[in-house]
Amino acid sequence: MQLDQFIRDVPDFPKPGIVFKDITPLLGDPSALAMAVELMANPYRGQGIDLVVGAESRGFIFGTAVAQSLSAGFVPIRKPNKLPWETHAITYELEYGTDTLEMHQDAIKTGQLVLIVDDLLATGGTMKACCDLVDQVGGKIVGISVVIELTFLNGREPVKPHDVHALLQV
Repeated sequence: MQLDQFIRDVPDFPKPGIVFKDITPLLGDPSALAMAVELMANPYRGQGIDLVVGAESRGFIFGTAVAQSLSAGFVPIRKPNKLPWETHAITYELEYGTDTLEMHQDAIKTGQLVLIVDDLLATGGTMKACCDLVDQVGGKIVGISVVIELTFLNGREPVKPHDVHALLQV
């Protein structure tokens, strides 16, 4: 099975000139979804992953499934004012402005082994913010696993030296 057949290109979304990589067909196919989760988790089996971290919102979809596959816990990273407990926050640069992400202060203990999961790695801004939050609380990032990497945007650069595992590279 080739997973790329389950990724739909949507031209001019969310704005003209952008070709959005829609994962909805992959999510709707049980075999493709199961394969994606296993392929995202497999490189990290036997590495003692304690927690999988996923950013809102599609990181939740793959993150919880990968966490279950690795017998690890899951930590959500959310947009501001969505978490009910004390949080750490990080603000990061976007192409036009800034954004902020938050994580519970007690979500990760110092030294815990963490895998960060998302659907897409583009410029690396959101992923770098996730890495910074994990580092801030003393988690040890073992790797980053994504479904799609848009290689022409060089998203690996901001997250160096962390290992990036991508199922599909565009």
